[in-house]
Amino acid sequence: MARAIAIIVARIIFSFIFFMAAGFKFADIGATAGYITAAGFPMATFLTWIAAFFEIALALAFISGAFFTEASLLAAVYVIFLAFAFHGPSHWQQNQAEFGFFIDHFTFLAGLLFAVVHGPEKWTLQHSLLRRS
Repeated sequence: MARAIAIIVARIIFSFIFFMAAGFKFADIGATAGYITAAGFPMATFLTWIAAFFEIALALAFISGAFFTEASLLAAVYVIFLAFAFHGPSHWQQNQAEFGFFIDHFTFLAGLLFAVVHGPEKWTLQHSLLRRS
């Protein structure tokens, strides 16, 4: 039972983080687009919208358990991309705190990889749909 509770709490945390990230993007698309532009990416507004909807999809996958393993793997790739693109070595000279932000992404990566291996536990949307068939 403790294992199931821990996995569900982790799913809620993952979901909350991605819902919150998307919410910040939706709250000020322009500011996020400016941040993306400053990192050197083209079509920043478009990328902001794509990122926000991707984060919503990840959050829904984590909370429902649907496509959990796939979502965990995609989220892991996304988190590492974000670490290098926005907090990587090129940012450390301007602000040493960026190194801490960079490292934080790897702790998040560890949790996501653990989720890939261990799955969503038994309370999932997919599990419920399969049992009715």
